[in-house]
Amino acid sequence: MGRPSLQRLISDVQTGAAEFTDILVYDVSRWGRFQDADESAYHEFTCREAGVRVHYCAEQFENDGSVGSTLIKSIKRIMAGEYSRELSVKIFAGQSRQVRLGFRAGAPSGYGMRRMMVDQHGRPKALLGPGEQKSLQTDHVILVPGPPHEVAMVRRIFQMFVSQGLRESGIVAALNDEGLRRDRGRPWTQSVVRQILRGEKFIGNNIYNRRSFKLKAKRTRNPRESWVRSDGAFEAIIEPEMFEAAQRIIAIRSHSYTDQEMLDRLLACLVTNGRLSSLIVDNDEELPHSSVYRNRFGNLLTAYQLIGYRQHRDYSYVDYKKLVRQLRSEIIDGLIGDVEAHGGFARRDTFNRLSINDEFSTTVIVVACGSTKTGKPVWKMGFKGRRLGDVTVVARLTADQSAILDYYLLPLAALEARPSLCLGPTNAAAFEAYRFDTLDGFCELVGRSPAPVAG
Repeated sequence: MGRPSLQRLISDVQTGAAEFTDILVYDVSRWGRFQDADESAYHEFTCREAGVRVHYCAEQFENDGSVGSTLIKSIKRIMAGEYSRELSVKIFAGQSRQVRLGFRAGAPSGYGMRRMMVDQHGRPKALLGPGEQKSLQTDHVILVPGPPHEVAMVRRIFQMFVSQGLRESGIVAALNDEGLRRDRGRPWTQSVVRQILRGEKFIGNNIYNRRSFKLKAKRTRNPRESWVRSDGAFEAIIEPEMFEAAQRIIAIRSHSYTDQEMLDRLLACLVTNGRLSSLIVDNDEELPHSSVYRNRFGNLLTAYQLIGYRQHRDYSYVDYKKLVRQLRSEIIDGLIGDVEAHGGFARRDTFNRLSINDEFSTTVIVVACGSTKTGKPVWKMGFKGRRLGDVTVVARLTADQSAILDYYLLPLAALEARPSLCLGPTNAAAFEAYRFDTLDGFCELVGRSPAPVAG
């Protein structure tokens, strides 16, 4: 999903849209410091296969395909990957040291708190807004209590949970019924309330490395013994006794179920509701959160299969337009729930697009399966008059229109110059790279996690 200009360059080369015959590259590492050295070699091979020559401007060898240049390029690709590994270790060590000293390590402050920039002596300089960063290397960032109304809301949520015995769903219903909204005017959700009730930052604790995403490997949840923490680093807005009481209630309700118990409860939920989705699972207080099912079984689809549930109903009897509206609504609702479950947030805009983390927009398109004159399956879609988002989720239906076959996550750069798109069972590598069986990886990718900040 990153480096859109490079992706567009490769796409132009692969599709024959390139109006150039040569590409100038500063050095071998500019393709990327990949951990798999063959990945950067693949990009160069793609260009060469399409008849586009690659020239390295700052290298001391001629990129002529000789044995010598091939060996040097291989060594430099490995060195570039090693540089990334060493840099990752150094950044993590630096971040960990800053956290132990009581400074914030890059993550957003979240509801109820704000980021404060301080100088090397700890003197406050300025509050940082969303997306703003510290100005000097010697400056640091700490957390301070947010606006009074947000602090009061956090305290009220803990009171409702501990003193009044309300569950997350009851708290959400009460706050939304009163017309109360959180930041940016968004309604309250169970995932947000759940994060507040588990947030040690409200008792002043600074925690880092709960999740890791090093070297673009799969995002992982780290065990508690791997967390980096500094207790009492910030000003608390919740009394420790109140916070501990909330954690005891959560622990009692978060009983450790066996695989069979989890599946039995999931089956009971299916019998009650007639169908299953991540939103249904998350809103059922008798069930563990959908993320627990993903961690235990790999993904929700596997859990569905183990209880004999087919994820998508048979929509073949439904009018096509009604089918598209119904499926698109289900996909959007699922994305909103899954993104928030991973710590991010998503909301619809006036054009029925999704705004994710207020950073980029996403359009959802559902495409029925058609056929060519020879009977070959084909999926056609037009973009005329559509307001496409930065990322377009294309959900392809199976030949009998009974289920979703797969998803394509297409960046705007791949579509903005096209009035239409026609996909077959297999497509050019420029499009197949964006094909996925589920949207789980996308939701994990846009989740909130600490970002490296030099300091």
